[in-house]
Amino acid sequence: MNHSIILQSLGAAGTVTGSKHLLKTPGLNILVDCGLFQGIKSLREQNWQLLPLAAGDIDVLILTHAHLDHSGYIPLLVKSGFRGKIFMSQPTSSLTKLILLDSAKIQEEDSERANRFRYTRHKPALPLYTVRDAERSFEQFVTVGSDERIQLSDAINFRFKLSGHILGACSVELNCYGKTIVFSGDIGRVSSPVLETPDYFTSADYVIMESTYGDKLHGAEDATEELAEVINETIQLKGNILIPSFAVGRAQELLYLITKLKDTGKIPVNIPVFLDSPMAAQATDITLQYPEFSKIDRKAWLDVKQHVTINRDFRNTRDIIEKKGSKIIVAASGMLSGGRVLEYMKHYVGDRRNVILLMGYQAEGTRGRALQNQSPDIKIHGQYYPVKARVKEIGSLSAHADQSELLHWLSKFNQKPALVMLVHGEPCAQEALRVKIQDTFHLPVSIMQQNQDVTLFVPEGVSG
Repeated sequence: MNHSIILQSLGAAGTVTGSKHLLKTPGLNILVDCGLFQGIKSLREQNWQLLPLAAGDIDVLILTHAHLDHSGYIPLLVKSGFRGKIFMSQPTSSLTKLILLDSAKIQEEDSERANRFRYTRHKPALPLYTVRDAERSFEQFVTVGSDERIQLSDAINFRFKLSGHILGACSVELNCYGKTIVFSGDIGRVSSPVLETPDYFTSADYVIMESTYGDKLHGAEDATEELAEVINETIQLKGNILIPSFAVGRAQELLYLITKLKDTGKIPVNIPVFLDSPMAAQATDITLQYPEFSKIDRKAWLDVKQHVTINRDFRNTRDIIEKKGSKIIVAASGMLSGGRVLEYMKHYVGDRRNVILLMGYQAEGTRGRALQNQSPDIKIHGQYYPVKARVKEIGSLSAHADQSELLHWLSKFNQKPALVMLVHGEPCAQEALRVKIQDTFHLPVSIMQQNQDVTLFVPEGVSG
């Protein structure tokens, strides 16, 4: 039996997706996050590969937040034999159920379509998991309050602090055999319009830290002013504003900012705003259930809903597309990897009067990254569409901390960690952040490699 404390990243090592970080201890195997790989095919194919240990050998799962790249593998883990508790904040529980049911529905629909049209080498094609698998996993959810100490064993306990990334997102502090290990989860912005500033831990022996924007600064521009400028410029051109958006987190913030711009007269009050995403609509309803997790009170969120036409039925999407006059459309998905936003793209991307407004991270291999990289055309449902619409980006509306904010988060540790380990970032971002941390704080920094064991320490007094 191995008595060391070992960290092993099963995902989000050298990439921003598939977050799964396994802490192996003499008493428990603890998994922090359990996400799906997204983006390029070689990453997505890893969702079908067996984990390097049996699911039943994992004792506990701690979930930092609801996004699919952190939660989307949960139903498959449970289906494969995981029987432990899954700890998370209350908003994370509600949002994760929403996201996993949607993911399962897509898995079922994709496999059904592949079998019907026979564009699969599998006979039959099967979903990663079903709606029933997702619902089964909910039975293991346990909600935890911020700063509530949860005892996992005599030698291990943990607590959450809100990280400001999306509603209910948290960082995790694990006290483990006398040492403190902090998992940052995804760290939010210092000045979010709708979420409180990330809370901080101040002491750690080891830090496992995200690095999504480890090589970038978002800029000091006022996001609302930038948004108003793009909207007004497009209205003058008699064009449409299409905003691909993550359904959970980003869509709610966008709708709030657009409402604020109307209320202050910075954009025309009569420009129609459409939210074409059933999941985003439900996530907005969930936001209303947890006003204590937001800077915005319930009354203000209800006001936001009054300014927006919510389309829940895909059959109405064509009517919105054909509606005369300028309009603002917020539709999922945020990286243009699927969803109703693609129908708008087909009609709007070829018109110079229109604008495609990107915000948030665009993963490698997605249409959003292609637009970022000024691709001359975009492939949608087997057909290429020339990109003539303007493509704009408002980096200050990202939900991820930039390099300076990541350094600010790390500066809160009064006690210098023995080691900082970088996860959840592409290689160039991780290398830039590694050097910056070493030069700024004179700390040892390593970049986690997938499935590699890193021995953190050997607890005193533990023997066979």
